[in-house]
Amino acid sequence: MTGEADSGKLLVLGASGYVGTHLVPFLTARGHTVRAAARRLDALQARAWPGVELVAADALDPASLDRALQGVRVAYYLVHSMAAGADFPQLDRDAATGFAAAAARAGVQRIVYLGGLLPSGGASAHLASRGETGDILRAGPVPVTELRAGVIIGPGSAAFEVIRDLVFHLPAMVTPKWVTSRSQPIALADVLEYLEQLPRIQAAAGGIYDVGGPEVLTYKQLMQQFGALVGRKPLIVPVPVLTPRLSSYWLNLVTAVPTNVARALIEGLEHDVLADNAAIQALIPLPLKTYREAARAAFEAEGAPPDADAGRGRWTDGSMLYRQNRPDFAFYAKRMQAEAQAQCGADALWAEVQAIGGANGYYYLDALWQVRGQLDRVLGGSGLTRGRRHPQELALGEAIDFWRVVALEPGHRLTLLAEMKLPGSAALGFEVLAQEGGRSKVVVTAYFHPAGVRGLLYWHALTPAHAVIFPGLAQAIVRRAEARARTVADAKA
Repeated sequence: MTGEADSGKLLVLGASGYVGTHLVPFLTARGHTVRAAARRLDALQARAWPGVELVAADALDPASLDRALQGVRVAYYLVHSMAAGADFPQLDRDAATGFAAAAARAGVQRIVYLGGLLPSGGASAHLASRGETGDILRAGPVPVTELRAGVIIGPGSAAFEVIRDLVFHLPAMVTPKWVTSRSQPIALADVLEYLEQLPRIQAAAGGIYDVGGPEVLTYKQLMQQFGALVGRKPLIVPVPVLTPRLSSYWLNLVTAVPTNVARALIEGLEHDVLADNAAIQALIPLPLKTYREAARAAFEAEGAPPDADAGRGRWTDGSMLYRQNRPDFAFYAKRMQAEAQAQCGADALWAEVQAIGGANGYYYLDALWQVRGQLDRVLGGSGLTRGRRHPQELALGEAIDFWRVVALEPGHRLTLLAEMKLPGSAALGFEVLAQEGGRSKVVVTAYFHPAGVRGLLYWHALTPAHAVIFPGLAQAIVRRAEARARTVADAKA
């Protein structure tokens, strides 16, 4: 017998991940009260979800789970550790064990877990861990509904982004034999629909449901159909000598999908991964989208105008603002981050951050910035000729040399989008954080969405220089800020 569960607060743990980022606004649009949780609170704040309660929670920290689960009726468990390296199976075990116990302490009525389809020919370490996580959650006293999905088609899905990078940027490719493996790609929108409806159905408590799209396609067919949508005809040549592990190394050279994620994905492609949809279709008879329909929907979602609240412009993976509205630029960004502590207040740090560029220069190895500006002019760009409108003040949308101000939270955050000639799209972010004892910290982050192999080669070639420039820039900002603070203090003395 089925029926709707009582209303109450929903928790999405892993809300900063791929599915969680889309599930939270989907649930709120359906009228649910949602609490979003992830390890990094700033990653959630960057989403700018109106009406959503945001909390920091780590699946390996029981105290943070207790806080996150307080007053929650249904908890979505979207956590996995495959990006953490070789130890991810044990991390997944520990996280699931702790979450099951915390959900029981909090009186949660239902756990909804999104796992992965398990192939009949033996699962990879990643898929086996996803299956084991479901078993551990079910061993607890809280009823669990597990949804098992294979390839999800939507912006940010690892499989979809690998296909995007390959098709857009490789006219011909030598591939391993896994391109003939079969799958049932399912649209992100259909997965979200199932996730929203299942906890409202009492009969789904304790159930395990496979979900897949209406078509069975090989990975070669996925790439060919994607190519037809974007006007590409990739030549795909399968060879038997490339093992899944070798394939993952090869993919690291041609796609921006994080290495550990790509490796876990590839290792799961040796076997056909098909779904038995009978149980879920009997419960929720959903008309499923084809692969082409799902891919078109992904492009439409990327092209949607940004949220009005997103004018604050915080960087998030996949944002078309930071990809210059180019669907051929990689969804995932390469990044490098540096930070420095200052023995002065945040105001002094911010004053230096907002004065960067133009006649003020770039504070560290400025000669290299001048060389980069000259190179940009040779390539047809503006170089450093535009300067600044004002030596100390900034406004959203204005130009600074070969940058554009696309995010501005005065006193706290500045993001510059590169308008120089590049094989991809770059952004430079500055964040100023107040610390205890009148101290502060500046965080400098470089982001780069590469355009295929050329973009990746460009990023890797500059990595040694970036490893010097950005830590040096952070330290230079601190030195200037501390000097500014001393000057102000002396003037007051």
